Amino acid sequence: MSNTVGMDIDWSPSPLPDEGEEQLAARKEEWLQKVPELVLSKKDELGLMMLEKSATKGYHLVFRRRPELSQEENLRWASDLLGVKFDENAKDITRVFFTTTASELLFLSPQLFEQGEENPEIKVQNSKFKKVENNSQFSTLPLRSRDSLATPSAFNSQLKEDSQLTTDSKLSTLNSELKFRGIKYSEIIKDYWNRTGGEPQEGERNVKLHKLAVNLRAICDNKKEVLMQVMPRYGLSETEMATIIDSACKEPPKGISKVIQAILGSLSPSGEPEGGADSSLFTLNSSFKKSLPIGLRESLSGVPESMYMPVLCSVMPLAATYADQVEVEYCDGEMQGMGLMSIIHGEQASGKSVCKRAVNLWKRQFDAEDALAREKEEEWVERKKSRKANEKLPENPRVLIRVVPVTISCSTLLKRMKNAKGRTLYSFGEELDTLRKSNGAGSWSSKYDIYRMAFDCKDSEWGQDYNSDQAESGVVKVAYNWTMLGTNGAVRKCFKGDNVENGLSSRILLAEMPDTSFGKMPRYGRRSAEEEARIQEAVSRLRSYKGFVDTPRLRKTIAEWVEEKRVEALKDFDMVKDTYRRRAAVIGFRCGVIFHLLSGAPKETKACLDFAWMMAEYCLNQQIKVFGEALQHQYVDAQSECRRYGENSNIFDQLPPVFTADDVAALKRSDIPRNSIIKIISRWNRDGWVQKVDAKTWSKKKSDNDK
Repeated sequence: MSNTVGMDIDWSPSPLPDEGEEQLAARKEEWLQKVPELVLSKKDELGLMMLEKSATKGYHLVFRRRPELSQEENLRWASDLLGVKFDENAKDITRVFFTTTASELLFLSPQLFEQGEENPEIKVQNSKFKKVENNSQFSTLPLRSRDSLATPSAFNSQLKEDSQLTTDSKLSTLNSELKFRGIKYSEIIKDYWNRTGGEPQEGERNVKLHKLAVNLRAICDNKKEVLMQVMPRYGLSETEMATIIDSACKEPPKGISKVIQAILGSLSPSGEPEGGADSSLFTLNSSFKKSLPIGLRESLSGVPESMYMPVLCSVMPLAATYADQVEVEYCDGEMQGMGLMSIIHGEQASGKSVCKRAVNLWKRQFDAEDALAREKEEEWVERKKSRKANEKLPENPRVLIRVVPVTISCSTLLKRMKNAKGRTLYSFGEELDTLRKSNGAGSWSSKYDIYRMAFDCKDSEWGQDYNSDQAESGVVKVAYNWTMLGTNGAVRKCFKGDNVENGLSSRILLAEMPDTSFGKMPRYGRRSAEEEARIQEAVSRLRSYKGFVDTPRLRKTIAEWVEEKRVEALKDFDMVKDTYRRRAAVIGFRCGVIFHLLSGAPKETKACLDFAWMMAEYCLNQQIKVFGEALQHQYVDAQSECRRYGENSNIFDQLPPVFTADDVAALKRSDIPRNSIIKIISRWNRDGWVQKVDAKTWSKKKSDNDK
């Protein structure tokens, strides 16, 4: 049995009648200032050993245990003596609190380190602290100074050094000998904290350590045992660390992140960043390329690794167009077709032409067939023009043309869709700005409605009626995919206002070209004749599939992904993520179907499932990055509770075990309405994450870690 008791004091006052937020805050601040004086006035009777401020604007104190009382009875005795309430959720001996910085240590008695001296095992563990007490600077101080409210600077200095030693020793004992390309992991981690806002503090450790693990896994072979060796602990147990690392390793592989590339570049002897100018958020390596099926794998031949994702995203809508006779069942039980639209964006001269070359190669079969069809159509037009007055009008061949220009008029598009009889059309545009200008007004603006319906590709109808032979009339099933290239500015101009809020932005598969600012010219390779032939073989394979294709494993994987994102969004009030996760899942699913069809496997392989997960994740990240702020403004205008898209800290996990709406509001922006706070807590309650304690208080359920 320990000879001391730890006590956690937190106070969340309920507002008094007619008391505003400012008065409530002032009353709490007054209480915070009184607590140290109150505790110190009773320190002898209490047997006070330590008093410090906690990270949550409360206090931690340690006092001498009364052996005749139980753990909880000791806490209640101290609570009655001081006249303050203790945190009843931290009364069990297994619950701990972590020390804060030296500046927040208000009182410390050397007798604390003498507790349990009769136990030889404890004596060995406390030997380090005995050295601190016997430090010449510390031991020569007057007793009053050693026990005073104002801790001596000499002891403060020693305490900081000891704290730093504790942190550094954890790193050194775990990874001092482990290196990546000759660079110590400890140096990589130290530089990482410097670049990402500093080392984690209590309340944010899990979130920051999870992000660190996600970044490090790419240079640890994605092995949990390696991460367990190199990751710092910051007071977390081995079990907690294993959980964090397991979660990080379950995320789809994304290659070496920008921040790790920059760190490796700065720490490497040459000073050259890993990947040079081609580094990007999703830098996928050659091993990823090898895991791809026929067609997709050859599409990346001669392409810098940093451009893998833009090239893949550019050919996906075209691959889906070739597989337009396939029908699949989605996670919700509804049947779907293969509708996809992608935009590849980047600054001027960022290398977008690499996508054009890949698309042109994939487009060859359509181009050859369309050339013959257009020739027939032109012959018919010439015959129509040259016919005599009494000559019968030649029969319209109504040819099927699959590839149409992005600037096609609505009337001509309607004609092409009528002739297609449900088959999917495709467009490739080299300049998104051209589309924006041509679709800006009048009947052209209805093209945006067509794009939305084309993505849904299930019984979506569109048409027009004109009392003129010069304009096309009729109603058709909409089936239309496209790929666009454009600058970042063109994307911002094309997607603003209605086009963000009305759902078009969530239907787009975005890919960002790598930042080549001040970088060396990228080096491209050429595809061999054999590789080009394999792409044509992949096209033929996609065209051969007809009817229903069952993908139960893919449905399960995407269902798990979208549920994971739902939980993340719900925990964090993130309406933007909640909106975009839904169709990002559909896009990832359809990309997975293309992978499965190209693989020719009887059932979905693990590589297929990983690919679908990665594409959904990439799509969501890109949508939030490009459109998130604009969509957030839409929600703010409607008094939404969503946060700015770039903030990723988890609100639910930061809350104490027992909390109020005020605690939630303290972690949110000041402009979030009160009713939105209550609404999200109600959702947590509905999902079984929390339970109501009283009219103003909720508590987390013990099973929330399993969510």
